[in-house]
Amino acid sequence: MFSEPLAYRMRPKTLDEIVGQKHLIGEGKFLQRLVAANRLSSMILHGPPGTGKTTIAHVLARMTDLPFHEINAVSAGKKDMETIVGHARFEGQSIIFVDEVHRFNKAQQDFLLPYMENGLLILIGATTENPHFEINHAIKSRCTILELTYPTVDEIKEVLQRALEDKQRGLGTYKVVIEESTLNTLAEHSGGDVRSALNGLELAVLSTTAEEDGSIIITDEIVRECVQQVVTFFIIL
Repeated sequence: MFSEPLAYRMRPKTLDEIVGQKHLIGEGKFLQRLVAANRLSSMILHGPPGTGKTTIAHVLARMTDLPFHEINAVSAGKKDMETIVGHARFEGQSIIFVDEVHRFNKAQQDFLLPYMENGLLILIGATTENPHFEINHAIKSRCTILELTYPTVDEIKEVLQRALEDKQRGLGTYKVVIEESTLNTLAEHSGGDVRSALNGLELAVLSTTAEEDGSIIITDEIVRECVQQVVTFFIIL
């Protein structure tokens, strides 16, 4: 029995495990080149929810073996940032991942800029807003702007199939019976959000009573109900 949600357990550990975003992580593309050269630079990742902004930040930290610190621009204060700088002075060059980076106020930006300029901190910002309009020029001019897009239905199905087969992190220990057309339905109803698709799959498996032989049969109707439940849950939150 796992305590973490399926979407968390199946989070990619390398760029090769990430689906979609081939314009950024495909062979010879920008992020692959940065990792290969071990020369990470500040960047802003912008795109719709569920497209992998946080995942990419974690993967880059893992693959470059850099200390990783995460804050939210809305809730983090100057003291939080001072703490991160203190850690970085001890640990060496570090990544600071800032969610909702478009919400950074001037005081936060002014504090961060010197440490970006001297290389102590590498900023990876994430936002659903257009950074060209919503992010201060001083920060934006020191970052590469990277746009993330929704993965295709086939790419989402690839993630779902991987989760069904993975016995260590996924649902591979369950005897799940699901038609490809039903997987397709789940991928289509996720709205391009991989996290939503994985949450829907997990809910479908865990909420369905097993047959006498232990098999768990997932139908289109079950999938539609579970995806709707996931969407409703996040709207309420």
